[in-house]
Amino acid sequence: MDEGDGGGAEVRRGGGMSTGEVARRLGVAPTTVRSWDRRYGLGPAAHTGGRHRRWTAADLARLERMCALTATGLPPAEAARLALDETGSATPPREEDSAPVPRSVARSRSRAGTGLRLGDVRQECKGVARAALRLDATALDGLLEDAIGQHGLIAAWTEVIMPTLQAVGRKWESSGERYVEVEHFLSWHVSGALRRHSPPVPTDRPGATTVLACVPAENHTLPLEVLAAALTERNLPIRMFGGSLPVESLVAAVRRTGPAAVCLWAQSRTTASRPLAQHIAAIEWGVRGARRKPVVLTLGPGWAGQTTPGLPHPPGLAEAVAAVESAVRR
Repeated sequence: MDEGDGGGAEVRRGGGMSTGEVARRLGVAPTTVRSWDRRYGLGPAAHTGGRHRRWTAADLARLERMCALTATGLPPAEAARLALDETGSATPPREEDSAPVPRSVARSRSRAGTGLRLGDVRQECKGVARAALRLDATALDGLLEDAIGQHGLIAAWTEVIMPTLQAVGRKWESSGERYVEVEHFLSWHVSGALRRHSPPVPTDRPGATTVLACVPAENHTLPLEVLAAALTERNLPIRMFGGSLPVESLVAAVRRTGPAAVCLWAQSRTTASRPLAQHIAAIEWGVRGARRKPVVLTLGPGWAGQTTPGLPHPPGLAEAVAAVESAVRR
């Protein structure tokens, strides 16, 4: 069992942080923290009684500097030397076979940084961002699973996952197309976490199905994936069609399934089409005298300024889930 399993109470009793707690804050595996201690001398500066080692705020700051330096591409041994030097630790790195990095080079590389502007968000965001920047698949999967398990799907998406995705997106947009691999890596692992969390799709119930699709030329499927997971979690049947569904195929899917709701995602204003949404909202099915039409939800920033009466535009995941539930009950 990991040292951090005792949670906050254990931290308070021990007068410091456990290795597991430190790992969660950094967004790395506990074995990584222990490895940095063993190989580079980045362990706790002071030792306390008891079986487990305790980490102070100063120890955590040194490890955070280590994370920031390795995220710039600096080799771990060199990053450790610089982190120890900058924090004034007297404990030397323990790896003997690495050449020291010139101070001028190290400082210029560290100034470049990879800090993400996360703002006032949950602590988990920083850990997820660090794991994504290091392309650490194991740590990232664990952090995403923990966030969903602890906070629930909607809160994890709204308060942890989405702010981190947005910060990564801003980073590569402002860095001359750097870090695109980080965004793809993070998106892929978020998608995997959503699939692992989702229960099996419920059996169809007449008039209760929801169709989810990106509009033509739109391939940002992740927001629809989390909506699909949230709906199946509530035992609502769905039909997910993913990215860039052609108009003819979308119309055919609606006619074949007779859905209570159709969710159309558009990330960009160039892909959002009000005439398309209105056309889908006008499709009817059923016997004469009891014909039905779907509720069409226009989702995503692409629809901003294109709202139309009768076409709801929920601003977030929780509102979209509530709108679908309302459409199914009508």
